[in-house]
Amino acid sequence: MNFKLVIFDWDGTLMDSVARIVSSMQATAQDCMLPVPSSEAVRDIIGLSLYKAFPVLFGTISDAQSASLQATYRRHYMELNQTPAPLFVGAADTIKELHTHGYQLAVATGKQRAGLDSVLADTQLGGYFHALRGADQAVSKPHPLMLEQILAELNVSPADAVMVGDSSYDLEMAQAIGMPRIGVTYGVHDARKLNVHQPLALIDDIRQLRDWV
Repeated sequence: MNFKLVIFDWDGTLMDSVARIVSSMQATAQDCMLPVPSSEAVRDIIGLSLYKAFPVLFGTISDAQSASLQATYRRHYMELNQTPAPLFVGAADTIKELHTHGYQLAVATGKQRAGLDSVLADTQLGGYFHALRGADQAVSKPHPLMLEQILAELNVSPADAVMVGDSSYDLEMAQAIGMPRIGVTYGVHDARKLNVHQPLALIDDIRQLRDWV
């Protein structure tokens, strides 16, 4: 394939942060005196923006409750939770190699932009990406707005870009605009869920991406 642009999801695709997200969300529920969701339930909403994820986990909530939940979750994830969230083996090398070979790179994530900027600084990968979109800069996945914004910013057509993600939300938003997509099977959604959205490929290791782009 001769793609010009590779767009990555972050959590569960480049960073092994699922366990930290799950435990932070469960601690948030406890602090806010809401029923604590199962690990499976939290894993299934990873990729959605928080404002869209909360009603799935907790039912109908007010705007004030949503704001309180968001603040509590961010405090747990960014400050209190000590669960390690390293990059997946090979993720940094894959990013650097693609960059060296002239690909444009972008991130489209369910994280808030401030959270994305923080992890990019921590991992020292920020300089390799040409465009970034957080959940607060667009409509939540699976709506394709963040992809459309990235394509417009970099002047790339959907056919010349590929979305790489671990959730059905990642692949669904790419499918909605006819963008090729590659699913990774080591994140939150299994091959069965990913295959619904007709990916170009499913890979079990981020280093296999080099064979498809």
